[in-house]
Amino acid sequence: MEYSKHIELQKKLAKEVRIEPLKGEVRLVAGVDVSMERFGNTLYAGIIVLSYPELRVVEEVVAKSETDFPYIPGLLSFREIPALLECVKKLSYKPDVYIVDGQGIAHPRRLGIATHLGLILGTPTIGCAKSVLYGRRSGDNLVDPKTGEVIGRVLSTKKGSNPLIVSPGHLITLEESVEIVRSALKGYKLPEPTRRAHLLVNAFRKGIIKN
Repeated sequence: MEYSKHIELQKKLAKEVRIEPLKGEVRLVAGVDVSMERFGNTLYAGIIVLSYPELRVVEEVVAKSETDFPYIPGLLSFREIPALLECVKKLSYKPDVYIVDGQGIAHPRRLGIATHLGLILGTPTIGCAKSVLYGRRSGDNLVDPKTGEVIGRVLSTKKGSNPLIVSPGHLITLEESVEIVRSALKGYKLPEPTRRAHLLVNAFRKGIIKN
């Protein structure tokens, strides 16, 4: 499979990304995650919606889909977003912000999975990743080594655990992204939306819960 067209599409879409203050009050925050069997082509996607700032579960949905797109760092959205969109179709509530287990603009072409999803949905998104895909650490900031632009924040959330990489996806600022992630922490490394989404998709993959 040729991937140059996917890279060019990312470059094109990146021009549409808007990193700007939230337009309204945040009442519902969604956590987004995708799980799969190792070396398998079946994706198990889940979205969990929580009230904000109380973090009470409002709704959870799951979806399973097949993919022939391989795991390629930097092109994760093309593999996982189709399954996530199946979840979005099932939602009864409309989240004000999605927190995605993946990158926002902390990506070589400024189009991580959180950013790509935000563009498709026209909804604010936050990237909350467990490791750096692109960027150089400068204090607590993650900067683009080519331009010096701040593209993310290195956020320590639990003593003894590696920090998270928080970056805005679309329609939200970096500071707002960090504030929401911080306020969603409850003693774990991951904020509640993505922590619960992770538990949800793993339970779905293991057959503990059904589609």
